[in-house]
Amino acid sequence: MKKLIFFISVSFLFNHTMQAQLSLTAPPKAPKIPKELTVHGHTRIDDYFWLNDRENKDVISYLEQENAYTGKMLGHTKDFQDQLFKEMVGRIKQTDLSVPYRLRGYYYYARFEEGKEYPIFCRKAGSLEAAEEVMLNVNDMARGHDYYDVTGLTISPDNKLLAYGVDEVSRRKYTLYIKNLETGEIFAETVPNTDGSYVWANDNKTLFYDVKDEVTLRSYKIRKHTLGTFADKDSDVYEEKDETFGCSVYKSKSEQYIFIGSFSTLTSEIRYIRADDPSAAFSVIQPRERDVLYDADHYGDHFYMNTNADGAKNFRLVKAPVTKPSRENWVDVIPHRTDVFLESYEIFKDFLVLNERSHGLTQIHVIRWDGTKDYVIDFGEPTYTVSSSVNKEFDTPVLRYTYASLVTPSSVFDFNMNTRERVLLKQQEVLGGYDPTLYESQRLYATASDGTLIPISIVYRKDKFMQNQTSPLLLYGYGSYGNSMDPYFSSIRLSLLDRGFVYAIAHIRGGQEMGRYWYEDGKLLKKKNTFTDFITCAEYLIEKKYASPQKLYAMGGSAGGLLMGAVVNMRPELFRGVVAQVPFVDVITTMLDESIPLTTGEFDEWGNPKDKLFYDYILSYSPYDNVERKSYPNMLVTTGLHDSQVQYWEPAKWVAKLRDMKTDNNKLLLWCEMQAGHGGKSGRFERLKEIALEYAFILDLEGIRK
Repeated sequence: MKKLIFFISVSFLFNHTMQAQLSLTAPPKAPKIPKELTVHGHTRIDDYFWLNDRENKDVISYLEQENAYTGKMLGHTKDFQDQLFKEMVGRIKQTDLSVPYRLRGYYYYARFEEGKEYPIFCRKAGSLEAAEEVMLNVNDMARGHDYYDVTGLTISPDNKLLAYGVDEVSRRKYTLYIKNLETGEIFAETVPNTDGSYVWANDNKTLFYDVKDEVTLRSYKIRKHTLGTFADKDSDVYEEKDETFGCSVYKSKSEQYIFIGSFSTLTSEIRYIRADDPSAAFSVIQPRERDVLYDADHYGDHFYMNTNADGAKNFRLVKAPVTKPSRENWVDVIPHRTDVFLESYEIFKDFLVLNERSHGLTQIHVIRWDGTKDYVIDFGEPTYTVSSSVNKEFDTPVLRYTYASLVTPSSVFDFNMNTRERVLLKQQEVLGGYDPTLYESQRLYATASDGTLIPISIVYRKDKFMQNQTSPLLLYGYGSYGNSMDPYFSSIRLSLLDRGFVYAIAHIRGGQEMGRYWYEDGKLLKKKNTFTDFITCAEYLIEKKYASPQKLYAMGGSAGGLLMGAVVNMRPELFRGVVAQVPFVDVITTMLDESIPLTTGEFDEWGNPKDKLFYDYILSYSPYDNVERKSYPNMLVTTGLHDSQVQYWEPAKWVAKLRDMKTDNNKLLLWCEMQAGHGGKSGRFERLKEIALEYAFILDLEGIRK
């Protein structure tokens, strides 16, 4: 009965408030329904807790009112948004082809057709001159769907069967399908609610997959499917019962072993069987130990593992016999280095390839097993990003890697590790005559209050930039989970640069740009370093006359949206405008609710607020809880109703509270994609419409409307 009364009161207040607003064409003002939240003897009043109900028609109506208001406030930019959208689409080569890679005698690639939103996955047998075989045409599959995503394409060892996952909602819950590539038949034996990781055993009839919890969306179980049976006959192989861990399944590059990885932020544990024996029980390489991370691959008689064990904060590469793989038998292949962070590795018959970070830049380190070659590939730009690409073949001297910079479009190279000859296979084609010589990139360093140098990557169009605070500048940041925001090329970004904007990336602590230490100094009880680093970068750019507070804009998404929320609470006067994409802003309430997706797995990132030490610290920066009665910048906040990562109600509540508290007349807009989730719409062009909206919001504030 109490619940019924609560919803009646919400509905009454909602309708009353909305009717008043509509008559005055005022911004939406969500009704206040105070809810007491008490933890550790401390009580918070959450007036907008009621928005946490996706099935409540009043919640949906409120979101629709916010969308209508945003549409009204940006209505004068509608033609400009259309122009920006067409401009962005116009730079994309619509009929395009990925660089084919070879696997077991077939060449695999994806291609796009003009005007089509989705890829067509194809292969050719033996050579690139052979007849094309279309495995999946996602354009046909997606007809009639507002959202459609295909992932996890995995070919059976005999090349005859394709396993793949489909998400039709944008909750990242994939249904597993199996297709016979010889007959075209899609088997009736579908499996719902997977995470999109699939592995074939070498018998071509056993398929391992991961399962998601229906509520928390945690990947918590590995199951085994036998071809010719239905999902209710599948057997459990492994269940991860620790709610702070997830699990996944993958196969070694040698295709001789199948691994199950259990992982949390700070700890991992790997199990294995031989791929020829899918009925075997999985064995543990090394039992989980708090703060010890490792992965596993296979070469010869050994497992190879990248690990931080034994104080190797920047990680080291070790090996151990497959017969005795536990930690006491680990032997260094690449010892720990304090100045180089080992991100990952690739194993070839004659070469070991390391993906590393040094001085904040990615690099590729090539080592011949016999010791006769050991070098780092030189790329010759001040700021760039590079990584090994798809390298399925083992017995080859050719490494495929991907390279890009702020001015160099994404490029795929084949590199001969013996001769060091590189062949450009494909460079992203920018239609309309892109000239990289018109643009310049720089690497700058701002000094934090503790003396730490914070890198900034910056790019601008040379003929439009003046270092006298007259150029508008967009500063982007993320700074969480150890995810590095590397300097990459974006043809979409040209719509800003060509209109005189400077674009900058703040490589703040919380990422791993400068190594594992960089991450650890921006998490848990050091999380505020992330926010103050971003503020330091903004202040530096103002001091060095790259921008002024009247021309400085900020953008970040997800945990980067948390960053936006924190910095506008701390230093709102620094920014003219802010775009917060799917922002994680209700940190304390979310981290107290273990039913919300991702919560339990993130205690090692943010801290568990059930511990008062972390409760107090998180509460001191949580954007929603720290909104004050003061002026805020112009703000555009985006979300998706079906977001599986950051639930829609966080940005909705935040906007409602900001609208009630702020004392300025600046714009505050919320845009909710009603048919999409964390990554926006699924089509390659449709998702650009939201970017056009964001760009139009920023450009309009600068008085740029064409």
